[in-house]
Amino acid sequence: MAKKSTMAFLLAAALLAQAEVQAQKKATPAKKTTTTATSKAKPGQTQLVEKVTRKGSELMIPYEKYVLPNGLTVVVHEDHSDPIVHVDVTYHVGSAREEIGKSGFAHFFEHMMFQGSDNVADEEHFKIVSESGGTLNGTTNRDRTNYFETVPRNQLETALWLEADRMGFLLDAVTQKKFEVQRETVKNERGQSVDNQPYGQARETIYRTLYPYGHPYSWDVIGYIEDLNRVDVNDLKNFFLRWYGPNNATLTVGGDVTPEQVVKLAEKYFGSIPRGPEVKNMKLPAPVLTQDRYVSYEDNIRFPLIQMVFPTVPNYHPDEVPLDVLAEIIGGGKTSILYQNLTKAQKAVQANAGHPCSELAGEFTLTALPLPGHTLADMEKELRNALVEFEKRGVTDDDLERFKASYEAGIINSLSSVSGKTSTLASYQTFTGNPNFLTKQLQAHRAVTKDDVMRVYRKYIQGKKAVILSVVPKGKPEMVAAKDNYTIDKAGYKAPADQYAGLKYNKAKDTFDRSKRPAPGANPTINVPPFWKQNLANGIKVIGTKNDEIPTVTLFFSLQGGHKLEAHDPSKAGIASLMASMLNEDSEKFTAEEISTKLEKLGSSISFGSGSESMTVSVQSQIKNLDATLALLEERMFHPRFSQEDFDRLKKQRLEAIKNQSTQPTVIANNVYNKVLYGEGHIQAIPVVGTIQTVESITLDDVKKFYKTYFSPSVTNLVIVGDVEQNQIMPKLAFLNNWSPKQVTMPAEAKLAAIDKTKLFIVDKEKAAQSEIRIGYMAMPYDATGEYYKAGLMNYVLGGAFNSRINLNLREDKGYTYGAGSYFSGTESAGPYTAYAGVRSNVSDSAVVEFMKEIKRFREEGITDEELAFMKSAIGQSDARRYETSFQKASFLNNMLRYNLEPDYVAKQNEILQNITKEEINALAKKHLQVEKMSIMLVGDKATIKPGLEKLGYEVVELDPDGAPIVAKVETPAAPVEADSKTKSKNNRKAKKVNGRVFN
Repeated sequence: MAKKSTMAFLLAAALLAQAEVQAQKKATPAKKTTTTATSKAKPGQTQLVEKVTRKGSELMIPYEKYVLPNGLTVVVHEDHSDPIVHVDVTYHVGSAREEIGKSGFAHFFEHMMFQGSDNVADEEHFKIVSESGGTLNGTTNRDRTNYFETVPRNQLETALWLEADRMGFLLDAVTQKKFEVQRETVKNERGQSVDNQPYGQARETIYRTLYPYGHPYSWDVIGYIEDLNRVDVNDLKNFFLRWYGPNNATLTVGGDVTPEQVVKLAEKYFGSIPRGPEVKNMKLPAPVLTQDRYVSYEDNIRFPLIQMVFPTVPNYHPDEVPLDVLAEIIGGGKTSILYQNLTKAQKAVQANAGHPCSELAGEFTLTALPLPGHTLADMEKELRNALVEFEKRGVTDDDLERFKASYEAGIINSLSSVSGKTSTLASYQTFTGNPNFLTKQLQAHRAVTKDDVMRVYRKYIQGKKAVILSVVPKGKPEMVAAKDNYTIDKAGYKAPADQYAGLKYNKAKDTFDRSKRPAPGANPTINVPPFWKQNLANGIKVIGTKNDEIPTVTLFFSLQGGHKLEAHDPSKAGIASLMASMLNEDSEKFTAEEISTKLEKLGSSISFGSGSESMTVSVQSQIKNLDATLALLEERMFHPRFSQEDFDRLKKQRLEAIKNQSTQPTVIANNVYNKVLYGEGHIQAIPVVGTIQTVESITLDDVKKFYKTYFSPSVTNLVIVGDVEQNQIMPKLAFLNNWSPKQVTMPAEAKLAAIDKTKLFIVDKEKAAQSEIRIGYMAMPYDATGEYYKAGLMNYVLGGAFNSRINLNLREDKGYTYGAGSYFSGTESAGPYTAYAGVRSNVSDSAVVEFMKEIKRFREEGITDEELAFMKSAIGQSDARRYETSFQKASFLNNMLRYNLEPDYVAKQNEILQNITKEEINALAKKHLQVEKMSIMLVGDKATIKPGLEKLGYEVVELDPDGAPIVAKVETPAAPVEADSKTKSKNNRKAKKVNGRVFN
């Protein structure tokens, strides 16, 4: 269940992103909803509990709620706007139901739920959903585990059959081998998201310090390695029997369905599954701190971090919303106290506040990462001074107006997709028993007052004790804010009663053949969104489409060039993104803080960015506030202040962010891989943010000149998606006609690096828990209906699908990684082929062998008939999900302008897909899987990985973190090592998720 962002330890351009955040789906303004309740059904019958319908144009989610005799709650939202269905099964069990010594088990079990059941073969769940044109995943947090699919409407019955089979028929399909493989996968996930991630252990350190020993929140969801090693397959089976009964679950279905249809299928597939043991809600008192608890640890980081955490209240507590407001005022944006006093004052890389809440407790959190010259002790004083400043400052009308408007806008946007609406209903039902709880949430947000905010500050923060965490660079314990003064006290802990004794597995008895997979209905007819085009006299190309599902408008400007333009003067690399950062600051009329305030009151956003091929301007607004938002857009686009003060601050932050990249294995891998691919002297071999040398050379005058020269309508495309017609929006954009065009000359395409033979490159990341692997070569530029598109079809079963050969081998068969794959990524001028993974350090050489084996085997043996049919079915039916949201529509239209595509290009792609033959696929594999001319690059602990890599038969070149050669060493055995026949992977398995998202 989601909630406000927790402190996401970001550094500049999201370099320090943390793992799982809990984000609560919140509600929109609702007037009165119509609720119809029925009389009680007879015993043994499904009961209609309520029907909630929309009245007028209010923003809410209509639904019907039922309860089956076995206790399963079914919530149905009917929405025929797109031919898709989202199915969510949420079990009210997360890591809070675990026991001491068995942490991480709820999440581990989530992995096991994808390993097959009585009527669904090993790894078939992902394969079936994928070939149905759908996408799926599962996630675990402290309080719940959910499993979900988004599929074309004709696959509804298949999705329900799959979910029911693992709810009622899992355990006989569980084997010791599956258990061991998934345990390794979870360990790899921990390595990737915690142990190999800067600040990755911060959250679990906070938790075990804040909460009493044995408290359900005193460990993190991912768990500890030693606990994962301790559990066995019987623990898994008992966990399933205790918590995975229908009476502890909610089935929520939203989309192109009817309630009658869903209830009938739910009764068929779920109705016979027996109830599980009773599950009672937990309620625990908030932790009581009698003193500030100082705790610290050392990490492989550049910037130390301090975090101050006060215990607060659970979700939906009356004081939750006022505490949210308090967090926004103290550290939520550019107008906040921490931003002004620390970030803008150039004392900290980042400083912010947040108030994440869960079912049992909440945490008011202040975070700061000091810039060099400032200590963690300094930062602690600054954080405490910010609280004192708030006491004097108080709460303003502006504070409340901004908070409430931003909240409403966020909810409107969250309801733009069927999956968003369905997951909102599921969350509210699971934690409150009321899918329509959003109306109460709205009331709570609208009713919050200044006095409420001051009251909760005095009650939970003022003069109260906190956990104060210091994360310091390795070997520098003296940098902590204060000496550790807390050790975990196990005295007084009383183990809970055994909840797992005497559990029995009672299978459902059916009157139909459950082993027979449901036949899908006819594929839905998919229509490309109708669109309009208009060219302005100054060169802007406009394309738009109406989307009236929510009352918003999205504008997306794309200016050709970006980082690519820096090829005119590579000594200034990074200037495009620095200019974009400056455009997010002061304008001639307003400060950045004033603009931020105005936008928040409107519930709007305007942001500038720059990437490798283009500069962008993104605008989001509610229809009712569009005119005011466009006035601010005009001010920001055409009247930037470009102040020296802003420039000096942003340049300093940029330089520190670049220096920090040395602590980021993934960033190092991507940067060095690009340098190897493109070659010395190519602009794309230099990071988009620039280097220390190039950024140091940039002056404010350089930025102004770059803006005047390249920020031009002559290279601008504009995409408009929203609840507005062409003749309504274009007059409002008349100010764009005043934008004077300039002649923008694109740099000549530089020569790409040549690869004469496959080489292996190593970048040392001392004591890294994992190795980042990149394998590839420069393939071909983008072509929507040519060989590039066809090569993507070819690669789908090799490295692009959920159950691709590469992922099944490295993840499912070997347990080397949390996720692996391959892809072609083309632009107008170039496009690499890349295979990638993060693997355990001690299997780095073996992982390279398996990568090369799979690529070579696919090139030599080609695709199977079964794989070809799977690819055609999966990609062909996925069109149903292609144009649902405003973002998806905008992306589609932007590609049409960027690549000058014909309106019927999608139809041509579908024709290619359906007609492509096995022989064509195999010919493409032989041509484009050039195993003899690929660069193999690893970022990892050289001492651990180099000896094994040197035995593989490739030339080995050591590089520094900037991609410059250190030592070139040639090893020339007879041939690269091949895997033996015992390591051959299976081809009928699934991939899962990476970093909380579906992996593909």
